[in-house]
Amino acid sequence: MEDLRGWWAVRGPAAVAAGLTVAAGLGVRAVAGGDAAKAAGDALYTVLLYALALLVTPRLRPWTAAAWAAGLSWAVELFQLTGVPDGLARHSALARLVLGSAFNPPDLLWYLAGAAAAALTHLGASAARRRLLT
Repeated sequence: MEDLRGWWAVRGPAAVAAGLTVAAGLGVRAVAGGDAAKAAGDALYTVLLYALALLVTPRLRPWTAAAWAAGLSWAVELFQLTGVPDGLARHSALARLVLGSAFNPPDLLWYLAGAAAAALTHLGASAARRRLLT
């Protein structure tokens, strides 16, 4: 039981954040369209990667997790230049969601915005938690 409490204390917030991020991404797609929804989706993609990084490695520092999430987002975006993701996206909705389809340079900036927002939120939540515990 103690192990489960330790697991939840460390990874629980990241799991909740991942779930909320997916819900936010689906919500944005349901209520908005165009460039605003695209930009929000790009930023939230990186926020989700940030949360998943903390699930796997909960002791990552916020800016390290942000760099990892942004770097992976950039790698996926640059992979789109090969055309492989576009081919996969034509046959799979999951591939389209995970890999995208076409390279779009502004996406790179939205990934950075998402990573920064995730790190700043993480830092703020950690500071608030420390204040509550002292």
